[in-house]
This record gives sequence, structure tokens and C-alpha cells, in this order.
Amino acid sequence: MLTTTIRISCLALLALGIFIGDLSASGVEHFDKPPSIKDLEQRLNDIDAELETLAGYSLRGGVGSVGYRSQAHEDYKAKEWIQIDLGVEEVIDEIVLVPTIWRDTKTGFRADGFPEEFKIIVGSKGAEEGQVIATYGPQDKLLPRIAPLVIPCDGVAGSWVRVETTKLSRRAWDKKYILQLFEILVFSGEDNIALQKPVEVSSPYFDDGGNRDKNHLVDGFGPYLMDASQGEQSPAFFIQLPVEAKPTFTVDLGVRQTLNRIHIHALDLSDTVPQSFNNGFGMPRRLLVEGSDHADFSKFERLVEYQIESVYDAGPILTLGFAPVTCRYVRIAALEPFQRISRGRLTTEIGFAEIELFSNGQNVALEKTFESNFLVNHLQNRRTLRSLTDGRNLYGEILPTRAWMGELARRHVLEEARPRLVAELELRYARQTTNLNRLGWLAVLLAAGIVVTILVERLIRMRHVAKVRLRLAADLHDELGANLHTIGLLSDMATETIDDPEELSTLHRRIRSETERSGIAVRHCTDMLEPDELYTDMKEDMERAGRRIMAKLEHSITVTGEEYLSELKPRTRIDLFLFFKESLVNISRHSGATKFQSHLIADKKRVQLTISDNGKGLEAANGMLPKSLKRRAKLLHAKVQVETPESGGTRIKLVLSTRRWKIFS
Repeated sequence: MLTTTIRISCLALLALGIFIGDLSASGVEHFDKPPSIKDLEQRLNDIDAELETLAGYSLRGGVGSVGYRSQAHEDYKAKEWIQIDLGVEEVIDEIVLVPTIWRDTKTGFRADGFPEEFKIIVGSKGAEEGQVIATYGPQDKLLPRIAPLVIPCDGVAGSWVRVETTKLSRRAWDKKYILQLFEILVFSGEDNIALQKPVEVSSPYFDDGGNRDKNHLVDGFGPYLMDASQGEQSPAFFIQLPVEAKPTFTVDLGVRQTLNRIHIHALDLSDTVPQSFNNGFGMPRRLLVEGSDHADFSKFERLVEYQIESVYDAGPILTLGFAPVTCRYVRIAALEPFQRISRGRLTTEIGFAEIELFSNGQNVALEKTFESNFLVNHLQNRRTLRSLTDGRNLYGEILPTRAWMGELARRHVLEEARPRLVAELELRYARQTTNLNRLGWLAVLLAAGIVVTILVERLIRMRHVAKVRLRLAADLHDELGANLHTIGLLSDMATETIDDPEELSTLHRRIRSETERSGIAVRHCTDMLEPDELYTDMKEDMERAGRRIMAKLEHSITVTGEEYLSELKPRTRIDLFLFFKESLVNISRHSGATKFQSHLIADKKRVQLTISDNGKGLEAANGMLPKSLKRRAKLLHAKVQVETPESGGTRIKLVLSTRRWKIFS
């Protein structure tokens, strides 16, 4: 019972191991070992938590430039390139490619004309060939995207940067192959050193100077609004002035600073669809930035001047670089203010969300106070001058440009990975449910198997007990019965020889010996259930039994194939010998024979025992075969026949099964 139950339990555990093995399928992220559901859930939580800290995709509206577009081609193998001349050797840390974005009616926003396969080359002045620092192809799965592509450069030095395509992509509206980018930024530290630098292209667009001019690649405008996830909202400064006003803004930096860049954040336009105003609303059409060490600007240096000549020269952030100038005071003058008709009269309107002044990549104007040449009533106007340097816009915190591009690129990576992670988790959950159902059924089957095993084992045990009882009865009957018959026969012979003292004494000794043998047989009858070396010499044991049981009857015993008899299982040898003894007892008791003969034959195919006598004979057809012989033949799993020869007497033939594994050890 225990062995069978253990086998069933092992099979169940093996099946359980197979089901659990299914859960170790590969996942969507890199893990040191196959990820579990807990690992995937933790990774999903980490992605969601990180996404909450990253800037979002808030796309511009209104009218503005859309970067550069090459000529169209029928073949994607057409070569196109863009090269930016940095002027001097610079250490380049990072290059950012900003895609031109198309509004697709089926899939939403997507990059349009972004190259499928290209390389980034950095070279030095005078060198015809530069160093390839990065290559991208379809295997990198850059598309679809609306995020910028950030390309690390590991501090490579160069005076020009080149984007060279080897496989173009189709533009949306006519499916022709083009190269199209919105902006290219080249960072050395926190400075975009590509800003307003000369640009060369392989195929100038036919409408140079319009909305797709090559110079738009380095104008500092992008397709995004700065929408950081952190920081509180801050409304931009805005005011209406008389038409003749020439507004100026002045800031004291506290100490002299070496400045090389200014960022002027335009008014945050309304988010209505369509927008109420174009980009550049409230931005002066022409402005001048000056620096001085004197508060009255009695002496000053011109930092930068900017002219908005068309709607393509304005954007959310006006980024202007200039040669480094050291000063304490900065003045921004609206030489040509923004003007429009409001409520039936022409007015001057001016406003900015933030003004940043950079020294060594740091905004040194943060939290400083701007002053204006016009009166601002802070009690009536909640859009105060303090909002110009609070480091926040309508969406929250203002980020450094490089960090902003990095967050948008990181968002793209996470948002690409998240659906795959969710799909893998859903697959795992479905598989887990299936496996749990299977395990449930397996548990039911295992319980049922254990119950069936117990019942079967009990039946087997009951059959075994019955078989043991039957064998004990048979062994007692055949072993003890033969001895008692011998005692009775010897007693009869003693009565006949009462006048022969010497013979009578011999018979008494034999009776005494058989009595002792009977006692031993009773005590050791159970030993036959676990036989070991009993009846190993069948011929000698059969001859001894013949002499004892048949007394003075004439008999002959022949044995053929003794080498096969020695290979019989001990239990088979005992049962065969006891069948022989019981046959002799029945001949002695009932046949009236004066002689008998026995012949035992063994070979590879069978074991056959034939016992013949010259007695009265048996009527086998009438069921005259003794029950004791039937019982012993059944224990041997053998066939037994009883025949009556023409010469008279009885012939008993026992044939064991030819299946050697049942009778040979």
C-alpha cells in the first residue's frame, strides 16, 4: 500500500513541477533569472512611478516652423544628409534629434519622415571624413515615436556634426521617401552649441525661408511645450500698455556674471482647439538684450538682438546664444513691441512666462527681481513681475533643455515597454489561472487516486490473507495429513506383525519417528510461507517421501532436468513437492494399488509431474479428483489432469505454466 501511494504522489508532484515550470517563461525586461509574476508586477509599478516624475508630451498648436524637409524620392535608398558647422572644436556630450510630428487620423501623432537607418558622424575642421559615433537601423525599433532621440557621445571632440541616412522612411501624405527633422541639438555640458550655427544639407527644400527651412533645425524651437511633472503652476506676466510705449525690463544679478545664453519663454497660449492666438503672442517683434556693470546703463554691451520677421521665427521658448559677456545688470528692451487691436483700439501688449540668463549652464536670474519702465499695479494684476524669475510656467517647473529632452526620450522608452509588460502579465495571469485550475483537478485526482489505492490495497491484503489461510490449510493438510496417514499405515502393519517382536519393535520406532516429525511439521508449517532452502534436492526428497508414505508398496521415481528444478522458486518447489506427497497419500488411501511410479520432467518450457498406479482408478469426469489436489494445483497456477489408462489404474498429470518468470527465480 505504501509503495503504491508513494508512486502516485511522485507522479502528482512531477505534474506539479511541470505546471510551475510553465510559469518561468521568459519576460519583457532583463532579469538575472526568469522573472516571476512578482518581478513583473514590481517592474510595472516602477515604470508607473517613474512616468509620474517625467515631463509629458504637450505638443504645440498654432502656426510655426516644422523644421527641415529634404526633397522627395521614389526609392528609400536615396542618400540624404544634414551637417552642422560648430565653428570651433567642441567636446560633444550628447546629440538630440527631434522628429517632425504628423497628426495621423488612425494612429494619432507620430514622427513623419524620420530616417529608418542612419549614422551620426562627428569630424574636425579640414577633415573630409569624420568618426562614426552611432548607427541606427530597423533592429533598434526607433519608430513609431514622437519623442526626441537622445544619442550619447561620451565626450567626443569635433567641429561639425553630420546626420547621414542609408534608408529613408515614407512621409504620411503621399508615401514618398524623405528626410525630415524638426530640430537638432548638440550639447556640450548644458549648452546647446548647435544653436543658430550654419547648416548644410544634401537637398535644399524648394521653399527655403518658409516653414521648412534648413536653418529651422538650429533655431531653438521644438514641437513641444515644456510640461514638467513637478512644481506648481505659475501664470505668465502680461500687461497692456499704450500704443506708444517702449517697455524695458531690467534685472540686477547681484554680482558680475559671465553670460552666454538667454531663454525667453513666451506666454502660455490657451489650450482651446483651435488656439485663440498664434505662437509669439505678446513677444516683441524686435528686442534687444544689453549688459552693463552700471545700474543706469551709462555704459553697456550689446548681448544679442532678435527680429521676428514671420510666424516661423516665434515659438514657445526663444533661445538666443551670444559670445560670453561679463556684467551685473541685464536690460531687455522691446524695440518693436507686439501690437494688436483690442476692444476697438490699438494697444501694445507684452508678456513672458519666464526669463532665464545662463552662466556656465546655470540660470543665474532665478529668483532675482526684474524691474520695468512702466507701472505694474500688483493689486489689480495677479500677473506680476515676480513670475518672470520664479522658475515655473503654466505647467509647473521649468527644466534645463538637456534634462527636458532626456525626460521625453525616457518617457518614450518606458511607454514602449509598458504595454509589452502588461501583455506579459496578462498572459502570466491567464496561465496562472489555467495552472491553478489544473492543480485543482490534479488535487482531486490525487485524492481520488489515494482513496482508490487504499481500497485496492485493502482488497489485495484481504486476498493475501485469504491466500495465506488457504495455503496454511493446504500445507497443514498435505504435510500433516501425509504424516498421520503414514502413522496409521504403520499401526496397521504393527498389528499384522504382533507375533514378530523384532519387526514390531522396528514399526514402533518408525511410528515414534513419524509422530515427532508430525510435531515438527506443525511447528514449522509457517516457515513454508517464507521458504528459503527447503526441498532443494527434489529427487532425494521425493524418494524419501515415497518410502515413508507408501511403506512396502513397489514404486519407482525418475527425475529429468534436475538443473532446471534447482532454478525453481522456493515456493514453487514446496508446492510441487506437497502435490506429490498428497498424490501418494491419495493412492495409498483409496486406490488399492500394489505399485506406483512417478516421473518428473523439467525444461525451459514446462515442468511436468506424472504419477501412475495400478489401482482401482478414478472417474475424473464425475469430479472424483480429490479437492486437496485441486487446491494445490491452484496454488501452483498449474493444470492438472486425471486419466484412466487402458491397462487400468490412475494417471495424474500436473503441468506448470510455460511462463518461466512465474516459476523460475
